[in-house]
Amino acid sequence: MRLTVNARPRDIVVADDESLLTTLRDRLALTGAKRGCDRGECGTCTVLLDGEPTYSCLALTRACEGARVMTIEGMAAPGHPTTRPPDHPTTLHPVQRAFIACDAVQCGYCTPGQVLAAVALLERSPDPTDAEIVEAMSGNLCRCGTYPKIAHAIREAAAAMRAAPTAAP
Repeated sequence: MRLTVNARPRDIVVADDESLLTTLRDRLALTGAKRGCDRGECGTCTVLLDGEPTYSCLALTRACEGARVMTIEGMAAPGHPTTRPPDHPTTLHPVQRAFIACDAVQCGYCTPGQVLAAVALLERSPDPTDAEIVEAMSGNLCRCGTYPKIAHAIREAAAAMRAAPTAAP
């Protein structure tokens, strides 16, 4: 089957019951999506599937035939740090920069899913209200409780993206 992962077409063979999370982590060595609850409750495995935040633990890879999948590894340009020359600069997505600047990361386990959910929100709503932020992020749990910093980072990223819309990859 074929799907596009981080803008790269991939031909893979998968089991009928294989989750997208297993495919990403075990077959494609993309470990940014984390295995958490394995039942769609925590959001640590969130990826963007055709632009929509999706729990990859619940999505069957076979059902993703022809889809575009974006993982945290694909958010920074030009690509995964292990596939580019060491002296090549990385440009972080504005949401990633804001998470760092606002200290919205503590243990980091939930961060990839949080970032991808935030990116999807800002694609839909470039100037989200606090209520929209809470709603969009409600499927992503943070055991460290950095929710206020995450919301602040999303507001900062939104402002940065509105000021320089071409800054996002």
